[in-house]
Amino acid sequence: MLLPVRRLTLKILPDPKRVIARFFFNGEERATRLIEEILKLEKHEVFDLISPLLQEFSKRHRNITKILLHHCKKVRGSMGNAGIDYKSLDYYTKLLIGSYFTNEYSIESAAFFNPSIVPDPDQSNLEQGQLRLILSFRAVGEGHISSVVFRRALLDKDNAISVIPSGSYVSEAETIRNAIYNKRLFLTKASEAGINENFLENVEQHLGSEFGYEELKSIILEAKMQDGTDDELIQQYDLILALSDSYRELSFSRDTDISDRVIFPISEFEQKGIEDARFVRFINDDGGVVYYATYTAYSGTQIMPKLLETTDFYDFKVSPLNGTGALNKNLALFPRKVNGKYAMLSRIDGWNNYLMYSSTINEWNEPVKIQAPKYPWELNQIGNCGSPIETPEGWLVITHGVGPMRRYCIGASLLDLDSPEVEIGRLKEPLLIPNSDEREGYVPNVVYSCGSVINNNELIIPYGLSDYGSSFAAVNLADLLCRLKKG
Repeated sequence: MLLPVRRLTLKILPDPKRVIARFFFNGEERATRLIEEILKLEKHEVFDLISPLLQEFSKRHRNITKILLHHCKKVRGSMGNAGIDYKSLDYYTKLLIGSYFTNEYSIESAAFFNPSIVPDPDQSNLEQGQLRLILSFRAVGEGHISSVVFRRALLDKDNAISVIPSGSYVSEAETIRNAIYNKRLFLTKASEAGINENFLENVEQHLGSEFGYEELKSIILEAKMQDGTDDELIQQYDLILALSDSYRELSFSRDTDISDRVIFPISEFEQKGIEDARFVRFINDDGGVVYYATYTAYSGTQIMPKLLETTDFYDFKVSPLNGTGALNKNLALFPRKVNGKYAMLSRIDGWNNYLMYSSTINEWNEPVKIQAPKYPWELNQIGNCGSPIETPEGWLVITHGVGPMRRYCIGASLLDLDSPEVEIGRLKEPLLIPNSDEREGYVPNVVYSCGSVINNNELIIPYGLSDYGSSFAAVNLADLLCRLKKG
């Protein structure tokens, strides 16, 4: 018998008006020709073109002039090919050139789904029973490119949820390449990414046990100059530089609302998307709180599990996850250490649930299978729907199962607190099955979540609706735990 589940009426759907201004480049030859044509314009023609553009697009983007100047700087090489000195250009010409190398991208025009949920760091000025939340979503736009976006929400004493409307602008973060790389982990990840082993051996000889981005870039550029006629080697150099871009720090302006912030693909290894971020509020041994999110970076041909880290949702550290247990999708970090080690759920074979431990947050090995498909609704595969939630009865793991007609349903399991490899119980029937209002979308017959939260003795599950929009459901926590202990 199915447990009673309360579906909340609120639905969040994609909004095509949410746009960012991206750098637009159509190749070196066309860029050079375009700059040459722009520079034939008289000064009054330049002003007459750029002035209405600034008036129109300043209503759609925060500090549009800063964006256009930045994009103009990115084509200084093409200006050199055209025989033009960037420094000699006047302000309005720089803005106009930047506008020709800019296009708008609607980040959520296609879909807005697979939410995760964590308590907001700020819980001030609330009434008893209320909980302020941060929601993350997978937003999908043209070309099926996924990014991470946020909303702030509030649960009241009756667990009615209200999502704060989004702001007027969308902003990307400033990216900072100041990571210090561990040579062993970096080269291991490079090998996993398919970079030639002989090439890596040559690079290794020039690197210390730790190195910075600029040191790596200098070594690679020097080697490219020496081997400039070998196309295969040049490709390997470009790949290793692209991998280095997977280690970044992101910083959002302090004048942005959380709904204004988008984490858009920043490296070649995630150029086709940042998929299914699973955020968790992690409590360190000293009681300090940090928010982590595992996500899947997709290049178009390869996937790479990665980690986001933040304390305030303004500044983020980004790094790949390494090891034999970090080779597939569906990684979810426990919200604290277990028996003195970090713990993670994974699905390395795309079919079963695994558990692994680590002394460090970025390296994961020796995964142990703890769950296999068991019931008809999950026989194709079982996986997690977010990080485990600690309860007095055990670790509550919201799961997804794939059954006939590739229908995704949401279920639940209970794992032992001290030995999470021990399953105390599992629901024989799903918690959520796509109903007639939820089954139509980008990918039909799918309900899916990347994280849940407990408030006022209920489990609140935000979930994606057939990879198109998102909604929420609530289930009585005591009833759920009782059913799981019987299972």
